[in-house]
Amino acid sequence: MGRSAAFFDLDKTVIAKSSALAFGRPFYRDGLITRRDVVKSAYAQLMFRLGGTDEQTMARTRDYLAALCKGWPVEQVRQIVAETLHELINPYVYAEAAALIEEHQNAGRDVVLVSASGEEMVRPIGELLGVTDVIATRMTVENGRYSGQIEFYAAGPAKVTGVAELAEQRGYDLAECYAYSDSYTDVPMLECVGHPSAVNPDRQLRKLAIEQEWPILAFRHPIPLGRRLRERPAVPVAAAALSVGVGVAIGIAWYGRHRRSRASSARTRASST
Repeated sequence: MGRSAAFFDLDKTVIAKSSALAFGRPFYRDGLITRRDVVKSAYAQLMFRLGGTDEQTMARTRDYLAALCKGWPVEQVRQIVAETLHELINPYVYAEAAALIEEHQNAGRDVVLVSASGEEMVRPIGELLGVTDVIATRMTVENGRYSGQIEFYAAGPAKVTGVAELAEQRGYDLAECYAYSDSYTDVPMLECVGHPSAVNPDRQLRKLAIEQEWPILAFRHPIPLGRRLRERPAVPVAAAALSVGVGVAIGIAWYGRHRRSRASSARTRASST
């Protein structure tokens, strides 16, 4: 049996928000983007997610990203991410995802974050999670600034290219590897490993996962790192798909006992008067 790894999509799989849009406010504050850019970026990401694996949609999103970032100082971007990471990303990491990452690491597997967001954003997020390997979009840099060209756009089928290249370098047996994503756009990545799972899947991916009998996981508890360490284990990984239902059942049971207790107290008071 060869070495194996677990490949995790980032947005809505590991964190409960868009990693790229999360930094929109500090980018705007520091003058890298305008209000109009914020709106257009959100719209571009929405179109990408709704457009599935359509090549034209991905090409338009890639070209918009390249034009938006042209001229940005790379060091300024890295500094903004470093300064705001714990405020904008840390509170939104799914406890279930953090526990699953740790489970894979304890089993001796490498963990890799795979994201269409820029490497300058994805790598620090990985470090926050104890993950050193990332496959992310790489922008061409000239004289310390983004040139407006993209060296590698880690979206759709291109994610498979990144996964396959890393597997060849590391000697991973892809049949023994795992992959997790919420988006139908990542079907190629899910299909290239032996153990795919859908996490908080969109409608198209949920339908495919059911047809292919892939595990479907529900991650619902974004918890800051400090709380995860104090309260470990936050959410048992094996019960991730059932956690919401269990929580509701406990709440209903508590509420029922609370109402019965109040009713009993009221009857006691009435009889004593």
